[in-house]
Amino acid sequence: MVTIVVATTSDPASINPAYALLAMPGWLPVPAPSLLQQGIKSFANKNVRFLQHDKGIVEEDDLDRRWEEATGEAVDEVIFFSKHTAVSNRPALTVHPIGDVPPQGGRPGWAAPPDPRIGPWLRLLKKLAQSHNLVPEFEITLEGTHHGPITIKPTMFLEIGSTDEYWKRQDAAKVIALLVWEGLGLGGGAAVGNWGREDERNKVLLGIGGGHYAPRHMDIVMKEGVWVGHLLSGYSLPMEDPSQSKENGNTDCIGGTWRQSIKVAIEATKSAFPGGDVLAHLDHKSFKGWQKNAITAYLGELSIKIGKPNDFI
Repeated sequence: MVTIVVATTSDPASINPAYALLAMPGWLPVPAPSLLQQGIKSFANKNVRFLQHDKGIVEEDDLDRRWEEATGEAVDEVIFFSKHTAVSNRPALTVHPIGDVPPQGGRPGWAAPPDPRIGPWLRLLKKLAQSHNLVPEFEITLEGTHHGPITIKPTMFLEIGSTDEYWKRQDAAKVIALLVWEGLGLGGGAAVGNWGREDERNKVLLGIGGGHYAPRHMDIVMKEGVWVGHLLSGYSLPMEDPSQSKENGNTDCIGGTWRQSIKVAIEATKSAFPGGDVLAHLDHKSFKGWQKNAITAYLGELSIKIGKPNDFI
């Protein structure tokens, strides 16, 4: 099983962490398989494969499947380096799962399995950022599930935000590179975030509601030992409000694609955490009463329990 790390030369917040990572010991260039598109460079270090291409980071679909077909190596997970943009322009280091919001890559009704390392690596990222004096200048945060590219393996994005000034920061690039280096155990230490191999905790948070940065979910995820799956921000759960929708929380009366988003997120999260107990965590304040009732009823139909903060610890 191999981990694929992907960067693009078209994005300084992607290629700078890549250069910092490749400057660490043990990397060897390997010929890119012929089944991959021309212009892709590849490197190997233990069980990690690093791929560099020239397209936008969300434009290269199916790199995991294509690598497996070309090399015969089974892919365990995919990690992307990318820039992050925000209206606030605030400097940030972010982590997030992917899926379901075209036109930024992806497709409707799709979500990649979330990489089980997301929770443990977010906590490691904060420690590394603090040790390199990036905090409090940089915010360390999760983002809700969004964009592609298409993958079928557990996937996450590691991003630097939020303007050109910060995308080019070498200290931020180094911290992202160290996160991968330490998180995958390339430096000789134990890898961080191996699901099912580290402890007996098996509760997995599926975040539902809130804004793009979901601070109420973050409050839980930052606690040691918490695993995190997909995070569905409120904008990814469009719900129509016909008058009959308020009757007894009948989910059949409420239009929109919210059911599909929830179902796909649950299925993808379960596939990433085999044997895990997936619990929904609702940002109650982000929903109107009829919306919360409908989501609660639908989760019940799918046999997903709603957890309180202490249920995940």
